[in-house]
Amino acid sequence: MFYYLTLNKSIDIHPKHFGPKLREVIREKLIAETEGTCTGKYGYVVAVAKVDDIGQGRIRQDQSGFATFDVTYGCIVCRPYKKEVLDAVVTSVNKMGFFAQAGPLQLFVTQHLIPEEFEFDASGDNSWISVDQTTHIQIGTHVRVRIVGIKYDPTEVFCIATMKEDYLGVIGADFS
Repeated sequence: MFYYLTLNKSIDIHPKHFGPKLREVIREKLIAETEGTCTGKYGYVVAVAKVDDIGQGRIRQDQSGFATFDVTYGCIVCRPYKKEVLDAVVTSVNKMGFFAQAGPLQLFVTQHLIPEEFEFDASGDNSWISVDQTTHIQIGTHVRVRIVGIKYDPTEVFCIATMKEDYLGVIGADFS
């Protein structure tokens, strides 16, 4: 799920920053532009760990005075893969299933991938309740799921997950 990668990015710097703190400005701009973003190819950039190399700046030809620097940096990315088991927190519940969040990833568990012993209860706070009324899936519930499908978009990663396997389901539930 979490990987360390070395990536490259071009950073444009305004001429007012040319001076003794140029490297620091480039590093800060790199962090601001990359942390928290998602690339379809690598997943979510969680953190920039270090700046490996800042190339020679090239003055842009558009007469703006900006310079472009090619930066090589190491970062931690979150990239899910099929069959991966994750712990997540339920963020939204409806009759079609529920959405859950696992770090930066949003997962959807459709009603067909929720065990048969759960039924949707629309009365009150929209939740999935076990037939014996002991377990609820509602907003804030912690669940363990397995990813069964992933779709990569240029700016997002979508995951479909299941709870219909051994050792998956509601975790940390109050069974008293």
